[in-house]
Amino acid sequence: MLGGYRIQGRRAADIAADVERAVGSGELEPGQVLPPMRELAVELGVNPNTVAAAYRTLRERGVIETAGRRGSRVRPKPATTGREHIRVEVPRGVRDVSHGNPDPVLLPALAPAFTWAAERADREPVMYGDDPVEPELARIARAQLDADGVPPGPVAVASGSLDAIERVLAAHLKPGDTVAVEDPGWGSLLDLVPALGLRVRPVRVDDEGPLPDDVRAALESGARALIVTDRAQNPTGAVVSATRARALRSVLRRHPEILLIEDDHGHGIVDQPLHPLAGTTRPWAFVRSVAKAYGPDLRLAVLTGDAVTLDRVRGRQRLGPGWVSRLTQRAVARLWADGAVDTPAVAAAYGERRDALIAALAERGVTACGGSGLNVWIPVPDETGAVSRLLHAGWAVAPGARFRMSAPPGIRVTVSTLTSEETGVLAEAIASACGVVPVRGYA
Repeated sequence: MLGGYRIQGRRAADIAADVERAVGSGELEPGQVLPPMRELAVELGVNPNTVAAAYRTLRERGVIETAGRRGSRVRPKPATTGREHIRVEVPRGVRDVSHGNPDPVLLPALAPAFTWAAERADREPVMYGDDPVEPELARIARAQLDADGVPPGPVAVASGSLDAIERVLAAHLKPGDTVAVEDPGWGSLLDLVPALGLRVRPVRVDDEGPLPDDVRAALESGARALIVTDRAQNPTGAVVSATRARALRSVLRRHPEILLIEDDHGHGIVDQPLHPLAGTTRPWAFVRSVAKAYGPDLRLAVLTGDAVTLDRVRGRQRLGPGWVSRLTQRAVARLWADGAVDTPAVAAAYGERRDALIAALAERGVTACGGSGLNVWIPVPDETGAVSRLLHAGWAVAPGARFRMSAPPGIRVTVSTLTSEETGVLAEAIASACGVVPVRGYA
């Protein structure tokens, strides 16, 4: 049953740890069936309730799954585990437009804000038991959320968008539950969901956001949660329009117990209005990261939501990291208060670069999309071939496989540092890599 491996332990925690270690080392492989609880209890000389508790712990951690009379087995490795490795090794001399990073030139100077925060920390050090959220950060964040129409709710702080989303999912879902996610969508999120023992249900996306019919089908088929990117969707740049938001709210009202998570990571780098869905369902969370506008290394996101969700998130956070550095929170609050990022100017800069590339591609017969944010998404007939040919031509782009499940092939180009001189050259290379024959006129 276990290929000769003998589970060890006398306590539930020890049995669970032994199985988890064996899975991690490869001694127990995905799909292998674990002994029935009573059988293992006899073998170990423990109470069956001890084994039941160990198996329950393993299920909660996503290590095993139980299928009724078929028993418990080691969970298959997430199909997206290798997604992080779907990257292009960029040789010396090749222009890298695959990275997804903001333009460093458009990021604000951090030294003044952190100097101010450090000096204040010297006067008023934060200690164990203090409020985990900087009051000024919460005040400014809540005012911004109110201005954008996000419903009232408490404010928490997490170490970036992915940390916040993980905590919200864990607060409501159990291994085996299904989460509806955008396809194509954020590669790290597509890795995270199965890593939590959750199932992924893809939802197609167009320029206005998730397709309502796909969302409806996902929720009617049993999805317990929906994750939506409001603006600067990665990789397509989609923005949820007012019309699309109304349609999605109409779908969500029929499923009031669905967990809705909105990711507005584009806040600060886009000038399109926000059309939030928050509040349509009972459990909801709205997440804003500072990574794209203020710098990825700040590792800070604010989130709000219904009282139950936020209470669960903050309670679990207290048992782990405790809080996100108040020093960092104070610095970010200072950056906000000082208006360190000129959002219209930043949005315009990224918009000009996106529009220029999309227009140059259109002139060469290549369709692309990118309504906001840092990236342009380009459907291609042969993804692997296009990436390889572009690399040979001196351009490293991101393979679409990193961002998609059932969506057609594509490539992602990050335009954040693309210059006007490079735009036409890159568009020509992409057209050639996609096999587009240039249109020629004759006199």
